[in-house]
Amino acid sequence: MSRLVVFSNRLPLGSSPSGGLVVALGRTMEQRGGVWIGATPGKSGTGQHTLQSYEGASFDRHALHLPEGEYNDYYLGYSNSVLWPLFHGRTDLLDVEEGQLAAYSSVNRKMAEASVNLIQEGDVIWIHDYHFIPLAAELRKLGVNNPIGFFLHTPFPSSNNVRAMSHKEFLLDWLAAYDLVGLQTQRDVSALIEVCRATFGGQLLSDGRIRCKGQDIWAASFPIGIDAKTFRQTAETQEMTSPRIDPGQKLLIGVDRLDYSKGLPHKFRGFQRFLEDQDSESERLTLLQIASPTRENVEAYQDIRRQLEQLSGEVNGEFAELGYMPIQYIHRAVPRDYLAGLYRRAAIGLVTPLIDGMNLVAKEYVTAQDSSDPGVLILSESAGAAEQLGIGALTINPFDPSSIASAIRKAVAMPLTERIERHQAMWDEISLHDVYWWTETFLNRLDKNASSRRKRSRSIADLETMLRG
Repeated sequence: MSRLVVFSNRLPLGSSPSGGLVVALGRTMEQRGGVWIGATPGKSGTGQHTLQSYEGASFDRHALHLPEGEYNDYYLGYSNSVLWPLFHGRTDLLDVEEGQLAAYSSVNRKMAEASVNLIQEGDVIWIHDYHFIPLAAELRKLGVNNPIGFFLHTPFPSSNNVRAMSHKEFLLDWLAAYDLVGLQTQRDVSALIEVCRATFGGQLLSDGRIRCKGQDIWAASFPIGIDAKTFRQTAETQEMTSPRIDPGQKLLIGVDRLDYSKGLPHKFRGFQRFLEDQDSESERLTLLQIASPTRENVEAYQDIRRQLEQLSGEVNGEFAELGYMPIQYIHRAVPRDYLAGLYRRAAIGLVTPLIDGMNLVAKEYVTAQDSSDPGVLILSESAGAAEQLGIGALTINPFDPSSIASAIRKAVAMPLTERIERHQAMWDEISLHDVYWWTETFLNRLDKNASSRRKRSRSIADLETMLRG
């Protein structure tokens, strides 16, 4: 088995990894071994852009330490003030400043230069997410001919949004350096094809490649999964230590990063609409919303936090009673194992992003349920997970509070037989297409594509030799 070399901005250094990417890849690396390389702020001891190694894992870990200013321009700047809003359809939130793109490109070049000596012949390279899109092109410039795959964990932007991107031609060059571009959904593959067609005059070839200005991009959908069986066991274990829910109350749970793409104000307004329409004799519902902090020095994230604090206060002020608080809003991270128990206790999982690459919370909620008495998943039709879980979830329009309120009413009234049937359909999908399926399927396709690339290169070289002769 070839050694796997993974690149992602975040490196798993803590004892309890968080975030869908780190958790999913962590399972793969623990089983397979290899090298994981990331980036972090803080000057290296030598003042040079060198890798620092970290021990204590079953695989090698290295981080490129960057001066804080450079890291901020690359991470908070171009990555999260330009690419993140652009990829999530919020071009109105683009915060473009001079030097951001230069810092982003420079960090990718320095990452390639610092790590190239770690890469061995036969290694398979897997680069993750929007922070490192140019990395394959930089590695190719240094002579790396290994198979290189890319996986984008966010949605792929529409052609209209890509038009807002300065130097958009770079995107084509960056993606063409990969043997395989992995995306979460068929929706994202269609978006990439349309970008290449509308923006670069490209066309889809019969073998699945997208030909743009003489360059080829090979893209496919690989919906990321979770370690379903392990997470189900964790939920069963945590059930006994999770907090009890008061008699006469049902718990709705939402777990999101505090991000404008997650639709949290819309979720609160939808729950508010449900409470306004609820009969006074109806069962009480409590929404437990866990919103872990992220990128708190970016103004857009400060705005969303203020909105949530205002909305939760407004709803609780109107509907709270002694012993009953409609919204419990927690602005901090909660350990994943403990979350598993909370999911299992919750009668309704409320997953309502305005747009999302996948959203593994939806899969975790379903996985954690007691199959003999499962809860109901309410899921945004704009989440990538809806392509797989629409078979059993109640799908909603996340922009419409009435759609959310109507789904909550339906979930509360849903009979046990229907809940079991819906849950079983989703569990079958999640357990079949788990994180190990995701890894194996992607890497198998990457190997085939890399072999095809090498054959095409040899054929072209042979043809050039023949013509010269």
